[in-house]
Amino acid sequence: MSSTELPFVPPANVLPKVGTVRVAEGERLRSVELPGVTLTVRSRSPAREGLPPALYVHGLGGSSQNWSALMALQDGVVDSEALDLPGFGDSPPPDDGNYSVTGHARAVIRYLDASGRGPVHLFGNSLGGAITTRVAAVRPDLVRTLTLVSPALPEIRVQRAAVPTGLLAVPGVALLFTRLTREWTPEQRVRGVMALCYGDPGRVTPEGFRNAVQEMERRLRLPYFWDAMARSARGIVNAYTLGGQQGLWRQAERVLAPTLLVYGGRDQLVGFRMAQKAARAFRDSRLVTLPDAGHVAMMEYPETVALAFRELLEDAGELGAQRARRAGRADAGGDAIDEEGTDESMGG
Repeated sequence: MSSTELPFVPPANVLPKVGTVRVAEGERLRSVELPGVTLTVRSRSPAREGLPPALYVHGLGGSSQNWSALMALQDGVVDSEALDLPGFGDSPPPDDGNYSVTGHARAVIRYLDASGRGPVHLFGNSLGGAITTRVAAVRPDLVRTLTLVSPALPEIRVQRAAVPTGLLAVPGVALLFTRLTREWTPEQRVRGVMALCYGDPGRVTPEGFRNAVQEMERRLRLPYFWDAMARSARGIVNAYTLGGQQGLWRQAERVLAPTLLVYGGRDQLVGFRMAQKAARAFRDSRLVTLPDAGHVAMMEYPETVALAFRELLEDAGELGAQRARRAGRADAGGDAIDEEGTDESMGG
């Protein structure tokens, strides 16, 4: 693709600072420099030492904030981190301008290799679901379990509401869209996004709406916002056309990790009908369908997703191993954690 299709984006080291990113209570942000990319990582202090690590990957147009509600419910079960993909949230664009699914997956792998946290419990939503599927397929050593919320896997009949997002991949459309929507307020944009992504936008609290508007205002001031959106949308479209071993469905079949699939009955971007196909493709899968959820079930129904993840861990023997380790520490004079406390921390 020609470099002149989208506006020039300055190098990351000269990008303007456009405002602070919201950090919820109990969270912290840090910047991690890796070869070719700098990632912002959102984390929470675990309830105790020794919890297995988890990593969360957001979808197109999202950020690590999309996982805050779920992360808060998992303090007693995993050691949570969520990253901002290159060009999203507070992460600057990648040095090479590569926003393909493979490029994003490479950034996730570089972070896991550099941090030494793997294998992790890996979570992905939408575009993040395609990215984490690829990570789990090509680097099974980095993934303990895989949880996919409305993963963006190829569909023959694309949801009608998803067509405008796909059109962003067409050269010139992003620039045209910015011109056509120049008069839209951040509030209007946020309402549009919520109507598209939520099964019931009424579940968003007034505070949640205000926070989303502030984040939208911040993003619109970023010189690379539409570039990242358009090139990542193009990356999804291109990934859908790949065949052979690089095809996402073929890679789903290669995933060895126990996999939790979460689909929303009111999802306007990923077809609910794809749930059964996904359940057949992933060899060790558990399927949870939420009839009233939209595209971001982890934001609409975080308690339900947290409970489903805990059940995945139970089935995989992970929670039993944690209990055994805690019991061993207690026998040695350490502190024991009762099970009721753990249940409450999960919102169950």
